[in-house]
Amino acid sequence: MSFTWTAHRFSGGALALDVANSVILRHDEGRSIDRFAADEQLERFPEAAAEFCAERDLFGEVLPVAPENRPGFIALREATDRYFRQRVVNGNDDGLLAELLEKLAETLRNARPNGLDAATAQSVLRLIAMPDPERMKICRNCGWLFIDRSKNKSRAWCDMAVCGNRAKANRHYRKKKEEDAI
Repeated sequence: MSFTWTAHRFSGGALALDVANSVILRHDEGRSIDRFAADEQLERFPEAAAEFCAERDLFGEVLPVAPENRPGFIALREATDRYFRQRVVNGNDDGLLAELLEKLAETLRNARPNGLDAATAQSVLRLIAMPDPERMKICRNCGWLFIDRSKNKSRAWCDMAVCGNRAKANRHYRKKKEEDAI
């Protein structure tokens, strides 16, 4: 399947969230797509992150994950998603911090210093220490994790141009359908 990394794919606000969001429709097993399942997508991700990621200035040039480190990188991605999703939904980590820290330590021990896996681990550490954890949210449309940087903390979608428009169009369609049924 042909796929292009676009700015929308980097709407999480942090490299670690953009990596976690590489699974499309994570909450729907029948339609879920792992963008890192194809090696060429994982190879191209650092180049796209250098262009679109909100944290691009923090890392400099980032190299792809070494092939032997990919299973650990995917394990870090999944632990990151579980931890932050749990923290957003329930306001606590439900003991998932220990698992995440283990994956971080393993990743940092094995990663090249300028690899995507090392940069992602550093991004995760910054997110754990984030001063306003209530700014992390889950998109109401696609289910991606994102940081709400709006002044009044009212952002509901990862990307207004994509998910916000889809939600508003869906709401308009349903309202119009109800009006026509009357």
